Amino acid sequence: MQAALGFATIALFLLLTMTRRVSVLVALVVLPVLAALAGGFAGELGGMVLDGLSKVAPTGIMIAFAVLYFSLMVDAGLFDPLIRGLLRMAQGDPLRITVATAVLTLCVALDGDGASTFLITVSALLPVYRRLGMSPLVLSGVVCLGAGVMNMVPWGGPTVRAMAALKLESSDVFTPVLPAMGLGIAWVLVAAWLIGRRERRRLGVLTVPEREAAPAPATVASPGEGPGAVRVAEPPRLWLTVFNLLLTVVLVVSLILEVMPLPVLFVLGFAVALLVNHPTWEQQQALLDKHAKNVVLVTTMIFAAGVLTGVLTGTGMIDEMAGALVSVIPDSLGGHLPVLVAVTGMPLSLVFTPDAYYLGVLPVLAETAHGFGTDPAEVARAAILGQMTTGFPLSPLTASTFILVGMSGVQLGEHQRFIFRWAFATTLVMTAGALLTGALSL
Repeated sequence: MQAALGFATIALFLLLTMTRRVSVLVALVVLPVLAALAGGFAGELGGMVLDGLSKVAPTGIMIAFAVLYFSLMVDAGLFDPLIRGLLRMAQGDPLRITVATAVLTLCVALDGDGASTFLITVSALLPVYRRLGMSPLVLSGVVCLGAGVMNMVPWGGPTVRAMAALKLESSDVFTPVLPAMGLGIAWVLVAAWLIGRRERRRLGVLTVPEREAAPAPATVASPGEGPGAVRVAEPPRLWLTVFNLLLTVVLVVSLILEVMPLPVLFVLGFAVALLVNHPTWEQQQALLDKHAKNVVLVTTMIFAAGVLTGVLTGTGMIDEMAGALVSVIPDSLGGHLPVLVAVTGMPLSLVFTPDAYYLGVLPVLAETAHGFGTDPAEVARAAILGQMTTGFPLSPLTASTFILVGMSGVQLGEHQRFIFRWAFATTLVMTAGALLTGALSL
């Protein structure tokens, strides 16, 4: 019954959100609560929800201050040179911008962290898309593809979990799929070109609008000046731009090296940036008021997702779903289990959390494959080709998904409908590459 309730909850969530019958926030909260009540867990509901909220709290804190930090930097013009460079390179061509989006994402995503990748790329590129009138779905979709493939790096979440769950080394899991990952990267660039060509057909090659004239430099009056006194313009604050650039570089490097927990880094980074860029109380309040809506929209989604994962985990629905999934695999497919895992991994990312899949489902699948004479390392490789790599930026059970869609300003259901087939094609391309190079066997 618990497995049936779990699958029904996920299926109903996807149906209601993709058809836009209810908001994602409402579905994330109401559906798991109803499932818990139907399963007889009313007395434990409060504890399960609180546990789920506490697990996503660090992510919620991080994204709140990260949105504020990058919004401040956008307002300060830190990304203007990059934006102007991309616009010059694009020459009004949406196709070039789309391919540039893929390249930038592939570079930034080397840190293996989806949240920071989304924060940096969307903050830098969304103004470009707005100026050209391009669809934000193209931005969220292409970033999704690039970040998904790069999430396979050994320090990325999927590979780390797979190695930990099966007690394997990077040489067992990651190294054999490097050629397949290379094919995945090539496919992402091809997909970006195809998506960009479609966007070019929709918009045509555009004339880039001239940037609004810069406001007149601030002026400073001498003490005691009278009416009509000559006012002297302040020099441009180049030092502030240099400071913001250095601070952002230090922050990004610290995120990659994990000098401190990510939420702590963003809290400290935003506090310093706010103090230097807006030293007065009035200026600080104005900035917080300006960006409060964006913070609320994104963070509420993350905490609502905590309700869903807390209930599914606390009721045992996730464990029962994993057992039910493995039990339906017929013996005739046992020898082909790695390929089956690779192909089904991406759709299953919509059903299982990363921990549930890698720590719950994957060991059972590996043991099952071992019984058919298949190396468990092959199952681990297959898992990282689909589950939570091309799938994680689509899954409602992954908090970073809501960072991507929230900052891009798109609906989760629209994002899923737009990019699902491209993401699934990425999995198929990498699986074919793994078969050709011997990382997986039929």
